[in-house]
Amino acid sequence: MVANVSVNIDANIKENATRLLNLMGLDQTTAIDLFYRQIIAHGKLPFEPVASLEGFEANEYLPDFIMDKIEAGEIDIVQYEVNENGEWVIDEEKHPNLYDWAVNG
Repeated sequence: MVANVSVNIDANIKENATRLLNLMGLDQTTAIDLFYRQIIAHGKLPFEPVASLEGFEANEYLPDFIMDKIEAGEIDIVQYEVNENGEWVIDEEKHPNLYDWAVNG
């Protein structure tokens, strides 16, 4: 059984990644399949996500409506901590909604 995945991604990112994947002898489908298999095999992303605004021009990457919400304080910027197993460590008191989502989905 085969399922389709449809994503919207910046054209430059897609082009650069496709070029590099081709040099590795991989197509996009195989790369995404490998990515998903790593998530399943290890129960986590195959890298550690880190969020920090230091030196980061968020408005270059985020849509205006999200930037407006961040600047208005409607969306919190959270720097995630990761334990030695690569699992997120989320402080329930600091980020109750994020904690609830992480625990209950």
